[in-house]
Amino acid sequence: MILPVIAFGHPVLRKVGVSIAADYPKLTSLITDMFETMYHAHGVGLAAPQVGLAIRLFIIDASPFDEDEEDKPKQLSFKKVFINAEILEESGEEWSFSEGCLSIPEVREEVARKPVIKIRYQDEKFNTIEETYDGIIARIIQHEYDHIEGKLFVDKISPIKKRLILKKLDAITKGLIRPEYKMKYPALKKKKG
Repeated sequence: MILPVIAFGHPVLRKVGVSIAADYPKLTSLITDMFETMYHAHGVGLAAPQVGLAIRLFIIDASPFDEDEEDKPKQLSFKKVFINAEILEESGEEWSFSEGCLSIPEVREEVARKPVIKIRYQDEKFNTIEETYDGIIARIIQHEYDHIEGKLFVDKISPIKKRLILKKLDAITKGLIRPEYKMKYPALKKKKG
């Protein structure tokens, strides 16, 4: 089932996610729905807060980046579920990349991040895993990890750049920017009557 993506301005995007256990209600169907939602919106990652749940869960499928690299081996066929993740270490010299977010449609900005991360998480079977990632995979993980920490990529841009996009952010909150996927806007309240 395709879920509505929560738009910028909704308070759930600013909550730090809580850890979950293996008995979390309907977890398997939630993960399936999140992948379906992400693919429908042409994303490469989706965090639970983006579908209205302040829990420590995010998913990634980096394979769309393979399409951009025709002459390179298919190394980005990377599809994973991260539960109760904790980034243990970030290292290397920061590099910038133009990031976007399904919760902030039509906004892309250069964001500087460390190129290497070490992360501990649980998979969908609740096996605890500790791994190191680099490059674009590390960046996608960091972006989604920020969501479960109540942070957004626009928090990482300069105050001047943020001022330049304030009108667009306000328009997203008010539901004036409508992407091709289903969204839930914080400023649109259902009228009684």
